[in-house]
Amino acid sequence: MKEQTTLARLSELLGGQVIGDRALIITGVAPLHLAKEGELTFLLDARYLPSLKDCAASAVMIPAGLQDRSPESFAGKSLLIVDQVSDCFDRAAALFRPPRTEMVRGISPKAYLDPTAVVEEGAAIGAGAYVGREVKIAKGCVLYPNTVVLDGTTVGEGTVLYPNVTIYENCEIGARCIIHASAAIGAYGFGYESSAHGHRLSAQLGNVVIGDDVEIGACSTVDRATHGSTVIGAGTKIDNLVMIAHNCRIGRCNLICAHTGVAGSTTTGDFVVMAGRVGVKDHVRIGTGAVLGAMAGVMGDIPEGSQYVGIPATDFKTQFKQQAAITKLPTMRREFIALQNEVRELRQRLDAAGQGPKE
Repeated sequence: MKEQTTLARLSELLGGQVIGDRALIITGVAPLHLAKEGELTFLLDARYLPSLKDCAASAVMIPAGLQDRSPESFAGKSLLIVDQVSDCFDRAAALFRPPRTEMVRGISPKAYLDPTAVVEEGAAIGAGAYVGREVKIAKGCVLYPNTVVLDGTTVGEGTVLYPNVTIYENCEIGARCIIHASAAIGAYGFGYESSAHGHRLSAQLGNVVIGDDVEIGACSTVDRATHGSTVIGAGTKIDNLVMIAHNCRIGRCNLICAHTGVAGSTTTGDFVVMAGRVGVKDHVRIGTGAVLGAMAGVMGDIPEGSQYVGIPATDFKTQFKQQAAITKLPTMRREFIALQNEVRELRQRLDAAGQGPKE
């Protein structure tokens, strides 16, 4: 798209409806607090209406019906009404700032491909990439510079590996996955047999299997299984700096936020959410739909659909009661000391009157 377009044209592209100046020239898109004159911004719901008074945007993308909640808030602004505001705004932003998806084209002569590797038509491999023996790279894949895919690994259709990603041997990566820079998939698990002579590394004969539509953030790691497979379920999204240990089986559509560490042989159901810096001990089962709050320390199984927080992690209602009690401890301590003093004074009076307890 050109650097500017009309609100009417945006409406056609996004399937929306214009209220106001259809010929309005839109020069870009921006969130509420950054939008300038000539730009399109957006509102998700009525909570953000007060922010419009300080917004210089010329047009606002909103969901249907919001214009009737507070018509005065939209004075002087044209409206673009759509069904899915977040999705449509992302699409509008991409029209003005298209992602650079073609930074890697074809197969660079500076990449190394083993003669036994199979690279399907339409895959792109950047300079410095290494593709090992019997690797299979499906069509539409993009391997950015300096990625490493070791022997026997398969990479599904349309998957993107960003710079310096390393995929160890015999791993299976699904279709349409995104693995960000410097992630490591299939490294040895941290499993040792200890004795008086030291620590002996356990078997590392398994692999990692990643389902379709998985995203793994920068510098995250997923360790290979001891014998079977460490599994990341389809649709799961893993943030930066996350550690998934050996033999784990992560369910479908989990959300795992930054700095989370999941110890070995842990299993999760589908649609589990782990907020930032969650720590999960080994051999734990986390039920479908469970939510773990930030910095939760999980020491045992978590029921389906539950919300756990704290260290050690407990049901959020229990945890909040405990925290409320903790805030009262200084007052309770003062009251306890006062009661001790009163009891001491009472005993002294009783003793002085000869009415104290007999030995």
